[in-house]
Amino acid sequence: MKLKEFIKASKLKPWDFIIVIILIIASFTPTLIFGLQQRDTPVTTKVAVLRVDGKEIKSFKLFKGQKETYRYEDPDGDYNLIEVKDDQIRIKEANCGDQVCVRRGWAKENGETIVCLPHKLVIEVQGQSSGGDGDDLIY
Repeated sequence: MKLKEFIKASKLKPWDFIIVIILIIASFTPTLIFGLQQRDTPVTTKVAVLRVDGKEIKSFKLFKGQKETYRYEDPDGDYNLIEVKDDQIRIKEANCGDQVCVRRGWAKENGETIVCLPHKLVIEVQGQSSGGDGDDLIY
């Protein structure tokens, strides 16, 4: 079947094709806009903040070539072994029953979190902007 026969059989008008093409192009516009915005964001350093029961315990700077292990233990004997490697962080070992925090794996993108509910522990990755004194966090 030729194109002209297809158009006549489908009862589409020539402007219908133009409108469909414009809509397809317009559907990619948000992706382009937000992609360019993300590239222009001046984030140089990522920081992972460890909070237990809402209180900040420790923060870890995440950068290439880093390797660190930190053990958080509360007075009840509950513990979480936190591993920082390159620009990512994870809970390597914990003595909680469900082990969801261990199975969560690595976190490295801004806004990613690792949560251990039985121990009331939260690790959140945040980005620091390059301007100023380094205390400005991007949420």
